[in-house]
Amino acid sequence: MMERVWLVVLYLSGWEISTCLLHQYHFVAAKKTWAEAQAYCRETYTDLATIRNSKEMNELISTVASFGYTSKVWIGLYSTIDWRWSDGYTGHGSEYRDWQDRTDNEPDFSSADQFCVCIDNTGGWWDDHCMVDYPFICYKGTQLNPEYVVMTIKMNWSSAQKYCRENFIDLATVRNNSENQKVQSLVPSGDWAWIGLFRDPNMYWSDGSGYSFKYWSTGSFAIGSTRACVLALQNTGKWMTMSCEVSLPFVCYSVPPPAVMRQTIKLSVKPGDPSLDLNDPAVKADILKKLQDRMKENGVSGVTLKWSEQPDGKVFHKEGQSSQRKFRKKEN
Repeated sequence: MMERVWLVVLYLSGWEISTCLLHQYHFVAAKKTWAEAQAYCRETYTDLATIRNSKEMNELISTVASFGYTSKVWIGLYSTIDWRWSDGYTGHGSEYRDWQDRTDNEPDFSSADQFCVCIDNTGGWWDDHCMVDYPFICYKGTQLNPEYVVMTIKMNWSSAQKYCRENFIDLATVRNNSENQKVQSLVPSGDWAWIGLFRDPNMYWSDGSGYSFKYWSTGSFAIGSTRACVLALQNTGKWMTMSCEVSLPFVCYSVPPPAVMRQTIKLSVKPGDPSLDLNDPAVKADILKKLQDRMKENGVSGVTLKWSEQPDGKVFHKEGQSSQRKFRKKEN
């Protein structure tokens, strides 16, 4: 009998059981800051909305629209703002900034793709797309006593960084107004030039999910000094960043319980010992355990095996009688 049981187990090992649970979204009309919305969602549901694909994005849009709401809502995405200097400088003056705010509110994180910094010939700083080609400012000497050098050949930020490191010290670090004026004087008229300030994307979902699906809007976005929070524009669903302290309605999510699926499978067994009683409770329990163990070894989880008794109370019948051996599979 044991050989025949293992044949059955091997047959079952080919099964593949997979489930893909969509998030269930919940619109909350009460206006809260991003952090307040996060706390509410974690207490009441699972977390602020995480969106992993276009199907879930459409589901979120539909959920909010069903309430007749047509404006902005917080979702669970955010970015930490951590500007750093290319040469790694963190000493006195490393926090100096001269963002351009005469006519523009920099840094504005346009289209969620501006992570490098350039300077114009008025001395104002701009965050910009790192792949744009600009002249650039290198420095030689030392960190504490730099001598700035302009390179009028245009390169993207990474190429400019590489060039400065190979031929000088690094892209320019600017720590005060005096140094900023020196750098400004080197910028070609009517142009911009890369300096050494940059930041990494640092995009995170509130629930810790990986950031891969993107649905960004175009245009200029506001970012804070340490964190930028993400909202969805209800008319399109497109994302943009805004100060986390703004109060907005928001969307939470929960994970619905998995549906229970039952399937009855008929199998024939030929015991090695004809005198063996397959309806013996101990024998039935032993067979089920071996089946369950083999499924677990093959990565099949969330499945409960159960014998299905026939009207006469038995599970097994000899071939040619009213029934064959059965067991029931129930997915949790």
